[in-house]
Amino acid sequence: MRRSGLAFALAACLALPGSALALFDDDLARAQIQELRKQVEATTRLVEERLSKVEDRRALIELASQIEALKGDIARLRGQLEVIQNQVETADKRGKDLYVDIDSRLRKLEQAKEAAEKPVADAGPSPAEVKSYEAALNLFKAGNYPLAVSAFQLFLYTYPSSKLAPNANYWLGNTQAAQGQHKMAIATHQKLIATWPDDAKAPDAMAGIASAQEALGDKRGAQKTLEGLLVKYPQSPAAVSAKQRLQQGTKK
Repeated sequence: MRRSGLAFALAACLALPGSALALFDDDLARAQIQELRKQVEATTRLVEERLSKVEDRRALIELASQIEALKGDIARLRGQLEVIQNQVETADKRGKDLYVDIDSRLRKLEQAKEAAEKPVADAGPSPAEVKSYEAALNLFKAGNYPLAVSAFQLFLYTYPSSKLAPNANYWLGNTQAAQGQHKMAIATHQKLIATWPDDAKAPDAMAGIASAQEALGDKRGAQKTLEGLLVKYPQSPAAVSAKQRLQQGTKK
């Protein structure tokens, strides 16, 4: 049955005129062309997809490469930042060390200055000072007042900052008074009080002023001086003598 059908179809085809056969071949060709187009389009899409994937891969590779480059740049920047931070810390430490060093040196200089000044201020009289002072005092004790005055004046001129200067000034006043130079004695004692008001000889100098004033006949002045002595130096031995003199009417 199948064979007879095929034979009939074949015979029918052979029996067709030429134009019909050509039409049949044209449709077949079109169908084949359409099929080829579909295959080409499919292949094209496949190729494009593959190319797209290839391009995506390239893009990813390039992106990865860029990322690695950025990582390298970041690492270098971090390294530079660490170097800069270390430099800043080092500079800061050096600055602090320099400040501490300068402060320490200044303190040492100040201490050295104080130490240099202190011995000068606290130093006792030198042997030369002592010898010169004792020589003048011995002249006074010997009653050689003119030479004693000159000796005390020379001492005060040579050693104006000596620890013995207040004593020399006091005995100079007494020597002047012993020569009857009471006004000069008053001026000398007043200089002692003005220059060394806290010295132990200052109260004695006030008492010497009172004595010189009495010698000049200025009893009222002598009384005021003794009263001032009691106010200014109430705890001094000279104050005890001043009280007694005031009680006796400024008499020794």
